Amino acid sequence: MKQLYGFRRENGKVGIRNHVIILPVDDISNAACEAVANHIQGTMAIPHAYGRLQYGKDLDLHFRTMIGTGSNPNVAAVVVIGIEPNWTKIIADGIAETGKPVAAFSIEGIGDLDIVRQASWKAKEFVQWASELQREPIELKDLTVSIKCGESDTTTGLGSCPTVAQAVDRLIDAGATVFFGETSELTGGEHLIADRCATPELRQKFMAIYDDYIAEIKASGVDLLGSQPTQGNIAGGLSTIEEKALGNIEKTGTKQVIGVLEPAEMPSSGPGLYFMDTSSAAAECITLMAAGGAVVHFFPTGQGNIIGNPIEPVIKITANPKTVSSMSEHIDVDCSGLLSREMNLTEAGDQLMDYLYRVVNGRYTAAEALGHKEFVMTKLFRSA
Repeated sequence: MKQLYGFRRENGKVGIRNHVIILPVDDISNAACEAVANHIQGTMAIPHAYGRLQYGKDLDLHFRTMIGTGSNPNVAAVVVIGIEPNWTKIIADGIAETGKPVAAFSIEGIGDLDIVRQASWKAKEFVQWASELQREPIELKDLTVSIKCGESDTTTGLGSCPTVAQAVDRLIDAGATVFFGETSELTGGEHLIADRCATPELRQKFMAIYDDYIAEIKASGVDLLGSQPTQGNIAGGLSTIEEKALGNIEKTGTKQVIGVLEPAEMPSSGPGLYFMDTSSAAAECITLMAAGGAVVHFFPTGQGNIIGNPIEPVIKITANPKTVSSMSEHIDVDCSGLLSREMNLTEAGDQLMDYLYRVVNGRYTAAEALGHKEFVMTKLFRSA
């Protein structure tokens, strides 16, 4: 087996990238963060649309996502900028609990220009410090991996999702942690996940989350057809949400589910397979899973999805030969040989694991090379 190398952070967690991020607390601090990132090479601003007048569970999720993003092991250091000092401090203090360098700046009463100057000095210090950090030997058990599919078609359930399942089972056997989610895309197969929950309590918690989702949809009185399954799914041959769900579930492998997480929640127990309550929208889902601590993502696709993430590398896998040809710049792993019977499932799993090792050790994914950095917050309520 190849030797893996990663960055071991102050709290013992392991990352595979070494980002210094400039993190806005709220939408109106985006410009200041982007100005700092423009001044200081090797830093990255992560703009987003929310963070003002949120409340209750929505505000809790906002804080959890912000703190989780900064705490992700792929992040070496963080500069947090917000309009007001209180929320800025909450987020910076939460990130600081990991032991990594973090600095907080608030714009109110000072203005953009001076805050950008102050934050740029700190960002320069952080990026020079981070540039001297060295990779060290790690093991598969040190990794937290997330999975989500997108632009699915009939080839997804036949090829790319079973390939991911091969990798998931191997990772769990090696002692790693894996997140799956997409609550809406379990519809019709939710009992299959419930049956794999390790305890009756976990089963009850999982079903409560799923039942709440169904109740919300029913209460709205809408027909999800066109959203679930999407128009692209239907064009690709998936006529019902149940068909889509079976492919989605297939990629989770065969292991027990040992934990059920809220969106962007970090697991508090040991390694294993976790369900995280997420949207099936690609950018939202991966943003939440990265905030939960995932450092690399498997993304099986049928007709081709272009999603990336600023801090978590996204590995695209497809078994659709047309997509391999027409969207080759977005595809990392071609397992279309499964459908032409040029490879078997074990060989497809070997291919994906080999690519995982390369990405862990520093190879850019297609999405990274193309500059895809989609970061989308999940918002539960309208603002106050």
